[in-house]
Amino acid sequence: MYFLQKIMLLFLIAFALVACKDRPDKKDSMTITADTEYYLEPYRPQFHFSPEEKWMNDPNGMVYHNGTYHLFYQYHPDDIVWGPMHWGHAVSKDLMHWQHKPIALYPDSLGYIFSGSAVLDKNNTSGFGTDENPPLVAIFTYHDAEKRKVVGSGFETQGIAYSLDDGDTWFKYDGNPVISAQNSTDFRDPKVMWHEQTKKWVLTLVAGDHAEFYGSKDLKEWELLSEFGRDMGAHGGVWECPDLFKLQVENSDKEKWVLLISINPGAPNGGSGTQYFIGDFDGKKFTSDQMDAQWVDWGTDNYAGVTYSNAPNDETIFIGWMSNWLYANKTPTSTWRSAMTLPRTLSLQKNDDTYILSSYPIKNLDTQIDRRPKKKIELEPGSMKNIDFDHFNQSEVRFVTTAKDFELTFKNKKEEELVLTLDGEEGQFLLDRAQSGRIDFQKDFALVAKMPVDDLPSGTYEVRILMDQSSVEVFLNGGQYVMTGQLFPTENYNSLEIANTSSDMMRVFDFELGRVKRVW
Repeated sequence: MYFLQKIMLLFLIAFALVACKDRPDKKDSMTITADTEYYLEPYRPQFHFSPEEKWMNDPNGMVYHNGTYHLFYQYHPDDIVWGPMHWGHAVSKDLMHWQHKPIALYPDSLGYIFSGSAVLDKNNTSGFGTDENPPLVAIFTYHDAEKRKVVGSGFETQGIAYSLDDGDTWFKYDGNPVISAQNSTDFRDPKVMWHEQTKKWVLTLVAGDHAEFYGSKDLKEWELLSEFGRDMGAHGGVWECPDLFKLQVENSDKEKWVLLISINPGAPNGGSGTQYFIGDFDGKKFTSDQMDAQWVDWGTDNYAGVTYSNAPNDETIFIGWMSNWLYANKTPTSTWRSAMTLPRTLSLQKNDDTYILSSYPIKNLDTQIDRRPKKKIELEPGSMKNIDFDHFNQSEVRFVTTAKDFELTFKNKKEEELVLTLDGEEGQFLLDRAQSGRIDFQKDFALVAKMPVDDLPSGTYEVRILMDQSSVEVFLNGGQYVMTGQLFPTENYNSLEIANTSSDMMRVFDFELGRVKRVW
């Protein structure tokens, strides 16, 4: 018996040594629970979508059907860096809580499965389903990596697939590809919508430096209708991930068309970004009088965003990939890489002769926030106020003010800090993450991002800041101005310093601080 007890004791000691060998350093509060609880690894977002493991980039195939929001996405199941693309898949009832599903689309002999969209073919125009069970149809880009090595063009084509069981099982069309362009490179990212006036499907894709529009009656046979943008907008890099949709101008009975175009590189703060055009579309041609490039988000980490098809109540819901190709493959995560932005509702306002596309978090987010009572803050010129909170890396800060010069500094005990500055004299808002934590993985990550804010109201306006474990999203004046950035502090921020940098009294109304509940 003594011998058996001794053997058991040696076994338990050995097991404990193995279990402790890779135990995170207790000094780093962000890693204490790593690998012991679901979705609690270092920097793991707690209320944003991220894959369970491995690499993710662009949102794809976003469609609502039978009470469910489908999110497909670019996915590499074998590594945490970009590789042969698949379509990952997740579903949600509220766009906050997500259920992971098996991979939806795999590469085949025609190539990798690049970005695209999905629609509910409710009238069964494709013939893939029935009137009683209309199909979901996915439209995506095939990328032939082997062909690309041999020839300089024609290696990207468009294919389709369909599902008759609410997106669980997909069948690729035997007639793929449905659109080819022998002389084009970067010919990809089809986004499809139903155009009611002409009773046909309209597909928007990009071809290097411009967008192209195609029409179809059945999602299988397509004709080129027109193109747009060779000499308009920003052209610092390749155009990608287009989206065309209609919005009603707020406080008006007028409707305008919006065209989103992502570009890499060429964004205003470096690397990847998404521009938009406001104009008109007659079923064949998109036109715009817009002279200057306009941006959906001025931060460095909102790219390839598109909107939901068939969303309830005709809402226009946008989700972007929360990263930047400057450093996307290098961010300091281990089991997974990348997250999506918060889902946002898009709206259109008119200010004098300019149309403004605003984006603001969906209303369902409010159900996830436990807020403290509102309070009023007044600061003399040059003074500051410090607010302590244990959960700034899972928080909402929200207030109304008239101030045009102030500084918000989020800090932790290691003196890492995120600084947000409104500079009224220069008419700009700054997001400074140069001392925010881990910044050593890429030289451009520490650059200060700038956003022009010349048209902030002269009276009161709202400031809303949402911070997760590795990101911050800033919304000014109901989403008129937006910035998104990734962050990698080595421990939670636990202090907020509000500084009045003006020569006038700073008044903050309805200041609210809340903890955002985790959704996993």
